[in-house]
Amino acid sequence: MENGDLIAIVRVRGIRNIKPRIRRTLELLKLHKPNHAVIHKLNPSLRGMLIKAKDYITFGRIEESTFKALLAKRGHMGSKRLTKEQAEEAFKQFVEKGERLYEPVFRLHPPRKGWKNIKRPFTVGGDLGKRSNMDELLKRMM
Repeated sequence: MENGDLIAIVRVRGIRNIKPRIRRTLELLKLHKPNHAVIHKLNPSLRGMLIKAKDYITFGRIEESTFKALLAKRGHMGSKRLTKEQAEEAFKQFVEKGERLYEPVFRLHPPRKGWKNIKRPFTVGGDLGKRSNMDELLKRMM
């Protein structure tokens, strides 16, 4: 992953027995509940936060088409859902200027066919940490 890539971060685990520093990191990422997702552009400070919270989240690079679909299906502006035109405008603003015209948190469903294992890393057959197929997971959760 390179700086400037669109990164999707999804909280997988709940609040039980979290160390205070990790809890604070999740609060800074605005991930308050499981199955909440946020989209960020990758930078060095975000990379450190991802490493710190890797045992409670899953993250990975996403395509622009997935981000557009997520905005259209789950994006909110205040208490109202975004229309397709508003979603397109919000996408352009975020990619070009880094401004958010929408609520930063996407409340998603649990993934269809469930999680594999929420206590093991993705590389060992679980769901935590960095993953290569984040687009697939988000489509299962929309």
